[in-house]
Amino acid sequence: MPELITGQKTPEQIQAMREGGKLIAQIFDDIRAFVREGISEIEVNDFVAKKITAYGAEATYMTSEVNFPGVICISTNEEIVHGVPTDYRFRKGDVVGFDLVITYKQMKTDAAFTMVVDEQPTGVVKHLLNTTERSLYAGIDAIKGPVRVGDISAAVEKVLSDGKLGIIRELVGHGVGLRMHMPPDIPNYGSRGTGELLNPGETIAIEPMATLGGGKIVELDDGWTYATRDGSLAAHFEHTVLITETGAEIITTK
Repeated sequence: MPELITGQKTPEQIQAMREGGKLIAQIFDDIRAFVREGISEIEVNDFVAKKITAYGAEATYMTSEVNFPGVICISTNEEIVHGVPTDYRFRKGDVVGFDLVITYKQMKTDAAFTMVVDEQPTGVVKHLLNTTERSLYAGIDAIKGPVRVGDISAAVEKVLSDGKLGIIRELVGHGVGLRMHMPPDIPNYGSRGTGELLNPGETIAIEPMATLGGGKIVELDDGWTYATRDGSLAAHFEHTVLITETGAEIITTK
């Protein structure tokens, strides 16, 4: 199947991803309205599971492709990604990342965002969230049509480095669509003009992860969750993006 080799999608597959991406964006709005102090991670997971079903999609994390113990990754404070939902109840000021993949009309879309529970971020937390999200859009803006992976990676790295944030180098973005993780890797650091050439019709997930400390990570005992080794706060933002002839289209948005 050529799509598995090149990553390029048919118009029908791209349209399915657009529809799925809008569903993720809606679910993220639902999460922002639902999350508050005292709500547990498990309660958010169950809430999202109901939304996915109501919107006619499938929870990709719960399929045999992944076998994750939840429908959504919830990573709190020093946790970076792949956080397993627990009975932990959110406290005011917690920094929480939500990472979701859904399958809609057989196509996968992937996105993530980080928020602060029950208050507007200030100080270094605001800097962490704003800079990490800005690095995501810098990576997207680096796409002017066919593009080298290194051009995207270098754009992300520059924003994070200029912001003096710790860059997570061991975890990367990736191709997405027919499967949750497809080639190529999209690192959050790199050199312009290097790496695989991405062509129109390909879809990738760009997902910068950054910390207020260093870039070293540890895997927790649950076998899924990655956290900062130094205990510093982390942030994660992600969009599924379509490479076009002249730029990029963000799929996971309304």
